[in-house]
Amino acid sequence: MSSDLGGQAASVRFENVTKAFGDVVAVDGISFDIEAGNLVTLLGPSGCGKTTTLRIIAGLEMVNRGRILIGGRDVTLLPATDRDVSMVFQSYALFPHMTVIENVSYGFVVSGMRKEEARTRARQGLELVRLEGYDDRLPSELSGGQQQRVAVARALVLEPEVLLFDEPLSNLDAKLRRRVREEIREIQQSLNLTTVYVTHDQEEALAVSDKIIVMRNAAIAQEGAPRDLYERPSNVFVADFIGDANLVDAEVRRVEGETASVAIGTVEIELPARGIAPGPAKVAIRPESVRLSDPGNGLAGQIVKAAYLGDHLEYTVATPVGELFVIDNSVGAPRQVGSSVSVGFGARVALVPSDD
Repeated sequence: MSSDLGGQAASVRFENVTKAFGDVVAVDGISFDIEAGNLVTLLGPSGCGKTTTLRIIAGLEMVNRGRILIGGRDVTLLPATDRDVSMVFQSYALFPHMTVIENVSYGFVVSGMRKEEARTRARQGLELVRLEGYDDRLPSELSGGQQQRVAVARALVLEPEVLLFDEPLSNLDAKLRRRVREEIREIQQSLNLTTVYVTHDQEEALAVSDKIIVMRNAAIAQEGAPRDLYERPSNVFVADFIGDANLVDAEVRRVEGETASVAIGTVEIELPARGIAPGPAKVAIRPESVRLSDPGNGLAGQIVKAAYLGDHLEYTVATPVGELFVIDNSVGAPRQVGSSVSVGFGARVALVPSDD
């Protein structure tokens, strides 16, 4: 993918930023760094503060305390018009009476650029999102995915230091979401854009991000690479929120160096200790880590639910440590509801520090 577009990517830094609306604290003293050229996702449940954080970067909300730096420049007191950022909204925010080319070139035209030059730049943006030849169509003549790509092109052509996405795929169906998110990631990487992306969809966040910042109750619950958050959640909330996890009571029997011997019912396995001392503990067991076999060694279990999903089977298994949700790729050998099994565990099991 080639284009003449591409501004100077800039880092983003939050230093102890707080934003309140009256008595409601939406963002509570958060600090983080986003490296230039990275795509970082703000992820969390509704009301956690992620969209407010995005709007603070954009300059659409002013903070009560703290500092915001973009490219090392303090922009805390600057309005949106004086920040070199562009935002792609959930609702697309296209002008319905304007053609595609008019929508994409709008920012240039209002800033005084000659119309033909503005259209040339706009066509570069449309080429980047694979909408060549759609210049004269109205938004109403486009699919939802095409409208979203027009909105992306409109933001890209301004060559911002930081590109912001506010739940950009939530209005699209599942297959289209996957395709458009892949296109967004490809564009971001090819242009080396600093991008901040808000979503409540965990799969979307895992698929597109260099780093994920998980937010909860106006604060940061954990930040890190997608694999780190999935395989080494730092608390019960993150373990439960990022993907599916079986959260099970266990006991740390002993710790030797960085390794802990952990008993999950009658099964003892070795896991990274993560600073957890011997005694009662929680483990997060990913559904694909649960291994089912015929009765014998392992944790005794019984299939209580079974579902065929084409490329895998999903089971609910009753065990002495509680019901476990299991993803099994052995579609050719389904297990029947009521049958007895032995339960073992693979690699994706993690000791999880308490939320307290």
